[in-house]
Amino acid sequence: MEIPTGLLLLFIGILASGYGTIVGAGGGFLFVPALLLIFKMDPQVAAGSGLAIVLINSLSGVLGYSKQRKIDYRSGITLGMGALPGSIIGVWLLNMYSSVFFYFVFASLLVALGIFLLTKNLPAPLSKKQALRVQSDEGIDLIEADWSSQAAATIEAPRLQVKWLVPLGFLLGILSSYLGIGGGWLLVPILIYAFKVPPHHATATSIFTLCLYTAVGVFTQIFYGNIDWITVFWGGFGVIIGSQLGVALSKKIPGKLIIQMLSFLLVIIGIRMFFT
Repeated sequence: MEIPTGLLLLFIGILASGYGTIVGAGGGFLFVPALLLIFKMDPQVAAGSGLAIVLINSLSGVLGYSKQRKIDYRSGITLGMGALPGSIIGVWLLNMYSSVFFYFVFASLLVALGIFLLTKNLPAPLSKKQALRVQSDEGIDLIEADWSSQAAATIEAPRLQVKWLVPLGFLLGILSSYLGIGGGWLLVPILIYAFKVPPHHATATSIFTLCLYTAVGVFTQIFYGNIDWITVFWGGFGVIIGSQLGVALSKKIPGKLIIQMLSFLLVIIGIRMFFT
């Protein structure tokens, strides 16, 4: 691979990882389309290489988010356990059904989710002030907070029920390995809208969960020979840099803006994929 091509992959890795870490989706949902559209890579190899990039991205991002104490480890581990078998099935499906079908599924999912987030606009957990109970020395006090505020991001995320997390993880594992973009782009909206988790906690927990089930997917992709290691080498350096930038910036970005960033990017990428 020529140096200019490697530097381009490095730049894409920084951009994809920085953005992906902020929205909790990993860098794959921007990196894989770049491999498909710019480098004309085979869908199986693009998905495999992209998944390896997502793993590197998530490992680096977890190091940063763990210091901010925003990760719900219990929920993340449960989701990861459900995603393990799904990751293997996703790789198998990729090798059985890809090509045009791959593009169509990818684009449809991205556009549908992006439109949902845009039309949903500011849902109650994000826009309406809620009374939150806080334990103090004098007893339990009520304070007003907004999920989109920075203060709300420091509030402990609610406990999630295991019965929903395992099947959700299974679905994420399949989509993650099949599309090669991780499952954070779907997990984050579900955590926020269905489980009422504050955006900053949702993104941090999503990045942690990615570490668990993408690892299985990557090993499976290695077995099938679907990874371009030169691409992973250059892109990997980029995502390490970008993920740390994303973690640092996330502390300054309101939850409302995080959702908007995710929704706009999903729609733009999805529409572009339809015309590939």
